[in-house]
Amino acid sequence: MTAQDIAFHGSIPAIYDRFMVPLVFAPYARVMAEKAAGMRPARILETAAGTGVVTEALHRALPQAEIVATDLNPPMLEQATLRVGDPLVRFQQADAQALPFDDASFDLVTCQFGAMFFPDKVGAHREARRVLGEGGHYLLAIWDKVERNLATVTVGQAVAGLIPEGAARFYERVPFRYHDTAQITADLEAAGFTQVAIDTVALESRAATARDAAIALVQGTPMRADIEAFDPGLLEPATDAAAKALAQYEGPNGFSAPMSAHIVVAAK
Repeated sequence: MTAQDIAFHGSIPAIYDRFMVPLVFAPYARVMAEKAAGMRPARILETAAGTGVVTEALHRALPQAEIVATDLNPPMLEQATLRVGDPLVRFQQADAQALPFDDASFDLVTCQFGAMFFPDKVGAHREARRVLGEGGHYLLAIWDKVERNLATVTVGQAVAGLIPEGAARFYERVPFRYHDTAQITADLEAAGFTQVAIDTVALESRAATARDAAIALVQGTPMRADIEAFDPGLLEPATDAAAKALAQYEGPNGFSAPMSAHIVVAAK
């Protein structure tokens, strides 16, 4: 993983929120919130909160719960504050691997599609366990194999064809490398969790058009940094190539392609 892999700056947070969130994150945010509601937590910590789609879903599902939503990237949290505004919801910059909270401070720790980015995954899981009270839960969403996420595969191939050994590298390096459920379980157990349950949930990534999906995946992620490092002038041609490749998934009701992720619950 490189610095570019966690680079959500400039126009990326706004594009991410407008295009990427509804495409892939909002559907799983609803799954996460439904799971969380069944646990009835009073205090929730969210790590890697991004632009707040899970934060918003959690607040709707548990309107009386206190939520502290954290992320390493201030620009993402700035975007999140535009999505959720409530005295019970607080946004704070924090590193999931070194949380600035007391032991046993929360009933639930959630993390949607952030664990893949943690350089020290066991350390981050251990920190989540530390801030949980007895009987608390750690709820994560982690991407399944890239082959089961067809929009991503298609875009990676299209852009790699335009820029050989170039901009497809982001997806190969990080988001889909933590898909092995045995490894996830082993890491959580190494962090001290003794009860781990994993469900693999298949959904559809949806957008109004294939081009909207292309903008999300090419311009709303650190893939953009890979492209611009190669040649800034290739951002639009790369988006065009991705949109053309994604057109196979566009129909009368818009764009739709299969995606798959693991929903993980670890109990303290």
